[in-house]
Amino acid sequence: MMKTHVAYLACAAALTGAALGAGPAVAAAPVTHLVFPGDSIQKTVDAAAPGDTVLLTPGTYRQSVKVTTPHLTLRGMGRLTVLEPAKTKVAASCGEHGNGICVVGAKDKDIEGVTIADLTVTGFSNAGVIAVGTDRLTVRNVTAVKNKVWGIAQERSVRTVLRGNTVRDSGDAGLFLANTIKAEEGAVDTEGTVIEGNLLEGNRIGVTVRRLRDLTVAHNRVTGNCAGVFVVGDENKPRAGALTVRDNRIARNNKSCPKTERLEALQGSGIVLTGAEDTLVTNNRVMDNVGGSSMSGGIVLSKSFVGTPNDRNRITGNVLKGNSPADLVNAGTGDGNTFQDNSCRASKPAGLC
Repeated sequence: MMKTHVAYLACAAALTGAALGAGPAVAAAPVTHLVFPGDSIQKTVDAAAPGDTVLLTPGTYRQSVKVTTPHLTLRGMGRLTVLEPAKTKVAASCGEHGNGICVVGAKDKDIEGVTIADLTVTGFSNAGVIAVGTDRLTVRNVTAVKNKVWGIAQERSVRTVLRGNTVRDSGDAGLFLANTIKAEEGAVDTEGTVIEGNLLEGNRIGVTVRRLRDLTVAHNRVTGNCAGVFVVGDENKPRAGALTVRDNRIARNNKSCPKTERLEALQGSGIVLTGAEDTLVTNNRVMDNVGGSSMSGGIVLSKSFVGTPNDRNRITGNVLKGNSPADLVNAGTGDGNTFQDNSCRASKPAGLC
């Protein structure tokens, strides 16, 4: 009642001013829409205007939601605001495809300025949060736990900020960013996407960056996964790369994961570059990643699934210790890769430390 009353007064004042010759009507101020357990998040989101906030009060919501309104904020009140799968699927909804929260742009226009914050998404059969065709999306302080494919994922998106999230026990990557999930295309320039300050534990891979350029992975804590950070490219043009992996703490990613259709069994991989170019890996602490895979080790340069080499990558100023079979591994493919000023004890081949 209070919310509706405030909106009505703002509208009435604008109309009165216009009628009295006071100039053009002033846009209504942003509104905060409260949602309580048992309410429909989707109906509230659909009724909100650009700039509004949909605030989910503490409780468990057995539903999914699709956001298509630009500049909308969907926010909970901390970890006590929980989204879980609905008991019955709703046709043509986000949940029908196994996702918790979907942020989706139009085919010819990205959705701009959406924020998802301060809530938990858990138990979804695909992704906790997934974004397609977004510009300046922010996902912050989201806890994504035990989602069967990805914790937080995006494709065909630019200028994203993923900050301060906690992602645990995803079936594939905790954070998954790609040019496009299904099609075979060249790498996309993300125009400065930032993955910063996230905690990634117990996933198959902590962070996967696939076929992207102009992106920063920084100040994340990555531990207890099968692999820490993967930068993935292939034979498509332009190549993946021209990005930075810096100031991360990557330790004990020694969980064992079986092979998949496109990837061998994983264990003990810190940072892996496959088929990447012009990537800077710097000032990371990479400790105690141990395994028997060809991609095991601290920082590993390996040819891609289709045999594409790594070229012109710079591995510099990192601190590595206790990784096996080596702290630094260069699989011998590609040209112009450099290893400088790293603190480490063992490398393959010898001489990189």
